[in-house]
Amino acid sequence: MEQDAATRRAWRDGIGVSVATSAYGVSFGALGVAAGLDVWQTCVLSLLMFTGGSQFAFVGVVATGGWAALPAAIASAALLGVRNVAYGLRMAPVVGGSIARRLSAFPFTIDESTAVALAQSGPRARRIGFWVTGVGIYIGWNLFTLLGALLGDVLGDPRAYGLDAAAAAAFLALLWPRLRRLDAVVVGVAAGVVAGVATPLTMPGIPVLIAGVVAIVVAAAMPGRRSSRGDDAKTTGEAR
Repeated sequence: MEQDAATRRAWRDGIGVSVATSAYGVSFGALGVAAGLDVWQTCVLSLLMFTGGSQFAFVGVVATGGWAALPAAIASAALLGVRNVAYGLRMAPVVGGSIARRLSAFPFTIDESTAVALAQSGPRARRIGFWVTGVGIYIGWNLFTLLGALLGDVLGDPRAYGLDAAAAAAFLALLWPRLRRLDAVVVGVAAGVVAGVATPLTMPGIPVLIAGVVAIVVAAAMPGRRSSRGDDAKTTGEAR
């Protein structure tokens, strides 16, 4: 019964985050065309790059520097994509299976799929959360990218519709149940403050990397960390 409830929650979280995040693909489609890319170039970026921060960084550099800035755009996108490597290491035991299966999961290893997977209570629910979110966003993001590229001039600024806030709200919904312990609150607040300070001072995506490092350092320095891990391991064992 508990396993069925965890599975339903994984599906619910995955679909909810997929819908909220995919809708913001309209913004990328519109901005890509406005930056000088044609519809197909914009869509190919979503199909092959598929990491929002890197895509927006690429388009932003091209928009300000034209095609002459292409090397800088590629470098910026690659720098922001580094975090996905860290996600891949964390998700490898969640995905499990053969090497081929783990490699097939790589394109879907993004912020959202990692967050949804880690928010679940058991191994099976984590796998479901990962795949539902990753595949769901990939399909939805590409469809909405095409829509934004085709209708960019008609839609205007997609931020006027609050689509940028929808994805953030979905993340907050995942985070909220984990804020029942003081150590989680401290880590979250520390990372949030650092990200807020770094946002106006660094290029898009970098605050996420900095905040992640801060969260790890603060969590490692927290007293009672070992006992919390023991409790989490016990809970996970019971869920299995």
